[in-house]
Amino acid sequence: MKILALIGGTSWVSTVDYYRYINEGINEQLGGIYYSRCIIHSFSYGVIKDMADAGNFAGVRNEFIAACLNMKDGGAEGIVLCANTMHMFAHDLEQATGMPVIHIATATARAINEAGLKKVGLLGTRPTMTMGFYTEKLSEHGIETLIPDEQEMDFIHETIFTELGKGMFTHETRERYINIMNRLVAAGAEGIILGCTEIPMLLTQEDVTMPVFDTTRIHAAAAVAFSLGQ
Repeated sequence: MKILALIGGTSWVSTVDYYRYINEGINEQLGGIYYSRCIIHSFSYGVIKDMADAGNFAGVRNEFIAACLNMKDGGAEGIVLCANTMHMFAHDLEQATGMPVIHIATATARAINEAGLKKVGLLGTRPTMTMGFYTEKLSEHGIETLIPDEQEMDFIHETIFTELGKGMFTHETRERYINIMNRLVAAGAEGIILGCTEIPMLLTQEDVTMPVFDTTRIHAAAAVAFSLGQ
């Protein structure tokens, strides 16, 4: 079993789900009391967000590189970034550490391909929706991406940090997300990517009629497969 390097804390509430899903996935396949071999580095999210808000993405990247190198020294063999947004650094991390990044967008694209969909809506932080590191991965797999309008993106981005990342989930916010999802479907989306690891804690497939892709569960399953050499 390969040792996973989990980079968490962005946010801690979704990192908890990663740890649980990965351990449950390993145990489902191996049985008994066999669980994941992993190392977790948990950032204080405020430090990372302050740097990003100041435009210091190089500083954030360097923090992530340092964390990954520390875990490599501890025996880690593959990187799991426990947040969609932080995959903007995936290539740099692979180059700096020599370890593979189990890419959340690649895993999600495979799930969308398996579902037979070609056009999906993407919800997430503003960087995830707009910077290209995510949508380009989807495009490589033949998937077209629709994103919310500017006002909707502002709402989603803000609530991720002011509510969801703090473990706050309200009916009003859930309904607004669902309305945005319905508008994307009306614009041609065949399904919706829950492209922030906190969004699946706000709403699930049971709350909506269109297919949704829970990136936390999809990514955790990919990490399990990597760890077990599948």
